[in-house]
Amino acid sequence: MATVKPFLCIRPETSVVSRVAALPYDVYSRAEAKAEVEREPLSFLKIDRAETGFPDEVDTYAPCVYERARKLLDEMREDGIFVQEKAPCYYVYELTMDGRVQTGIVACSSIDDYAGGVIKKHENTRAEKEEDRVCHVDVCDAQTGPIFLAYRARADINALVTEVKKEPRLYDFVAPDGVRHAVWKIDGAEQVRALEEAFTRVPDIYIADGHHRAASAVRVGFKRREEHPDYKGDEPYNYFLSVLFPDEELMIMDYNRVVKDLNGLTEEAFLERISTDFEVQKVGSEPVRPGRKGEFGMFLSDCWYLLTAKRSPSGDPVADLDVSVLQDVLLGPVLGIGDPRTDERIDFIGGIRGLSELSSRCHRDMKVAFSMYPTSIGELFQVADTSRLMPPKSTWFEPKLRSGIFIHKLS
Repeated sequence: MATVKPFLCIRPETSVVSRVAALPYDVYSRAEAKAEVEREPLSFLKIDRAETGFPDEVDTYAPCVYERARKLLDEMREDGIFVQEKAPCYYVYELTMDGRVQTGIVACSSIDDYAGGVIKKHENTRAEKEEDRVCHVDVCDAQTGPIFLAYRARADINALVTEVKKEPRLYDFVAPDGVRHAVWKIDGAEQVRALEEAFTRVPDIYIADGHHRAASAVRVGFKRREEHPDYKGDEPYNYFLSVLFPDEELMIMDYNRVVKDLNGLTEEAFLERISTDFEVQKVGSEPVRPGRKGEFGMFLSDCWYLLTAKRSPSGDPVADLDVSVLQDVLLGPVLGIGDPRTDERIDFIGGIRGLSELSSRCHRDMKVAFSMYPTSIGELFQVADTSRLMPPKSTWFEPKLRSGIFIHKLS
C-alpha cells in the first residue's frame, strides 16, 4: 500500500506565483529556455535550467551550472519570492485546459515504494538525463519539479478533494499558454489524517510523466541514506515531490512520428510493402486523425492516407500497443528504424502541436509522417502491472505540471 505524506513546502509568494511557475525543464531547448528567462526574469526555469545564465559555450552539465541553480534558489528565498510553510501539509492542484479539468494531490511519495514496486514505471530512463537531475537535486538540496503520478480513482479521496475545493484558493492564475492553475492548501489535522489514511488503501501508483525526475529523486534519496547510515526513515530525502491524479480525469494525447527518408525505397515500392500488413486508403489533403486503436494516419508527398493494421491483437500488452505495431511492422522492417531512441532518422511530435506540424516537417526536413491513436491510461496501467516497459515516446500528457509552485527541501 502507498505511503503518501504531507510535507513542509517552499512555495512562491502569492503575488508572484504566475510569474515564477514554469513548464517542465525538458520541454525546452537551450535557446528556448534562454528566451523564456529573458521574457520573464522570475521564471523558475532560470533555476531548472541554470545554464541560461551562462554563455552558450558553457556546458549544460558543468558543475558551475548546478551551483548557480542553488545560489538562485537561495537568493529567491532570501528576497521573499519564496516562503516556507510552518507545518507539513498537502495541496489540491487543479489544472484546466480547453475546458477539461484534472485535479491532483500534491504530496511526497516514498522512495521505498518506488524501489519496492508500489510505484510502477512504464518507461526506461536515459543515463545522461537522469544524471543531470541527480546533480540538480543533490546540489540544490531540493526537488523542484513534481513527478506526475496516477492511481485508480477512489470515492473517499474524490469526496475529500471536493470538500477542499469549496474553500478559498491559495493560488489561481492563467499561464501564458491558457492553462488555468488553482491551488488549495490542506492543513487541517483531520483532513490531513484522512487523506494520509486513504492513500494507505491505494495498492498501486503509476508514473504517468517524469520518469527521469522520479529515478533521480530516488537515487539522491538512497545516496543520502549511504551518507547518513543512522537515518531513521522519516527524513525528507526519503520522499519525493509528486502530484497524484485519479485515472478517470487524465487524458493522453497522441505522440506522432516523422521519418527522414524511405530507406532507399521509391514511393511506389514503399506503398506496396506496407500494403502487406495494412489496409491503405488514400484520403487526400484532409489530415487523418485515427479514430480507433489499430488505425494510423500517414502523410507522404502532400497526401494523407489512412492505414489500418491487418493483424489481430496478440494479448501481449506491449506488442498490442499501436506504437509497437507501427514500430514492429513498419518503422523497423520497412524503414530500417532499429532503435527509435537513438536513430537520428526519426523524430517525435507531441499531439499538442497538432497534425499540421507533421505536414510542416515533411515540407521542411522529413519525408513521411505518421499520426497515432493515443495510448490509453488503461493500457499504461496494464503494461506497468505486468512489469513491462512501453516503447519510447508512447504517451504525451497534457496539461503539463508547472515547476516552481511547490518545492520539497531535502534537509
